[in-house]
Amino acid sequence: MDVMPWANGPSSGLEFAKRTVSELLDSKSLGSDAKGLDVGCAVGRSTFELARHCSTVKGIDFSASFIEAGNKLIGAGELPYRFLEEGDHYKEAIASVSLSERQKVEFEVGDACDLASSLGSFDVLHAANLICRLPDPMLFLNRLPELVKPGGQLLLATPFTWLAEYTRREKWLGSGDSMEALKSILSKNFELERRLDMPFVIREHRRKFQFSVSLGSRWRRIAS
Repeated sequence: MDVMPWANGPSSGLEFAKRTVSELLDSKSLGSDAKGLDVGCAVGRSTFELARHCSTVKGIDFSASFIEAGNKLIGAGELPYRFLEEGDHYKEAIASVSLSERQKVEFEVGDACDLASSLGSFDVLHAANLICRLPDPMLFLNRLPELVKPGGQLLLATPFTWLAEYTRREKWLGSGDSMEALKSILSKNFELERRLDMPFVIREHRRKFQFSVSLGSRWRRIAS
């Protein structure tokens, strides 16, 4: 495999964006007209995965270049890209998306800490590796009850890698156990249904990878 060319490498961390949907979502409880929202969607891998289970999905990211790439995938169905092999040598590849998934997806630039009030509510909200990259996570977390329909699902994944360059110390969740803090914040409106450790790898080049483990969780919106 091009991304992980080593047989003894941490292959369990591959396809993280896809797995945060496929391993967390309760697809059996979704209706045929389910609507999905993917916040912090990057170039849309998880958004397109959500489209396999929802009738429509909106992907939102702060990066205009990521959204531009996602829209190119919607329009053309494929997008050439390159990844570093070694030194200044890159390898060419093509990302592709099926027509059935592309037809259900739309992308827009947006700020997870200041989401538009006109978004409405959704049957599934997905946010992977987002919380600990926000300047004020509570601004996002406080919006969740109105963004997820009663009975709907909230899919979160985060390694809780708090860094002052992204989030000031006083904005971090908890003081050593961020999951407990997250449960305290969400418990009034959501019930925790599933949690699991989700490895992921970030490739720097073919001989160097970052291996991390995100904490994945599925929450069910409690009826008001």
